[in-house]
Amino acid sequence: MHEIALRGPLHEILSCFVRVCVHLQYDPENSGFISTERFRDLLATHGSELDPHKLEVLLALADGNADGKICYQDFVNLMSNKRSNSFRRAILQGSRQLKGCSLRDEVGLGLSQRLVRHVAYETLPREVDRKWYFDSYTYCPPPLLILAITIAEVAVFMYYGFQLDRLVLQVSSPSFLKSPLPYHPQLRAQAWRYLSYCFMHTGIEHLSLNMAMQLLVGVPLEMVHGALRIGLVYVCGVLAGSLAVSVTDMTAPVVGSSGGVYALVSAHLANVVMNWSGMKCQFKLFRMAMALVCMSVEFGRAVWLRFYPPAFPPCPNPSFVAHLGGVMVGLTLGVVVLQNYEQRLQEQSLFWIFFCVYTLFVLCAVFWNIFAYSLLDVRLPPPP
Repeated sequence: MHEIALRGPLHEILSCFVRVCVHLQYDPENSGFISTERFRDLLATHGSELDPHKLEVLLALADGNADGKICYQDFVNLMSNKRSNSFRRAILQGSRQLKGCSLRDEVGLGLSQRLVRHVAYETLPREVDRKWYFDSYTYCPPPLLILAITIAEVAVFMYYGFQLDRLVLQVSSPSFLKSPLPYHPQLRAQAWRYLSYCFMHTGIEHLSLNMAMQLLVGVPLEMVHGALRIGLVYVCGVLAGSLAVSVTDMTAPVVGSSGGVYALVSAHLANVVMNWSGMKCQFKLFRMAMALVCMSVEFGRAVWLRFYPPAFPPCPNPSFVAHLGGVMVGLTLGVVVLQNYEQRLQEQSLFWIFFCVYTLFVLCAVFWNIFAYSLLDVRLPPPP
């Protein structure tokens, strides 16, 4: 049996489980299983020492095993909060039990059910998670956040496309930065620009790449993890992008949703890599390579544009640093959000660590914007 670094009543029950399985010969083959009857006896003896939620989870574990056995590893996983909310949902839905066959083997599914199954295999690494998601997803609420953001970005782009009379490289228009949306270093006191810049893009080539990645990755993630969590990662990526520009590329403006998009895509790709064997999506190596190619093409376009001679000097072209800010959010805060499917984020210590680091970064960037520009005597381009 594995050593578990736990103390108190939980440690006693774990120790009791091991003694029952090994020393009391309830598991003569040392297979790591114990009968549900003996498991209930253990709960009756020690259950009063646990908090009610833990006791509820353990009773659900005992009631949900049709084969009459409890696996030691399943027990450890549950007590480590890996399935606590899932079992609570199972209780509320009538102690629903998982089917023995793989979700991929089920036949006779409708179009919407096949879509949900496809999304489950795209985003979740464990079969138990995929089955719970497939059984519980109801399209209520529908995944509208990423769609709404994309529609707003297209609407803003079309509005300025007609107003500026150009769709390609709108940034070359003298009126492009006069909008109230882009971030501009001379107007950094207008706090909304740190977020609103994501609705404007330098041209149709910029919008198309961001929109494709945003929809292909963001909508499935929102279907699984919900609008609140995906919105948190997206907004944190957007804000980190503009703040990163204001700290590292102090004279440049910034536009585009790349900060939020790169936060979502990098979090998803990192989640796939960390759970490579469990991810059962088709052609995952090829698709991951294509995602990296798209990200590289978009980032390369942004770098080229930044150092291309500006149409209206001395104001430089928009910065590319927002992409890197989004990636950093995705690889830290985003990964924690995607790794903890159906878990309360506020109960995850790693989430609070990364959230505190992110908050510290935001506060430092705010102070930098207040004091550093004057202390360093930065020569800023004139306001648009």
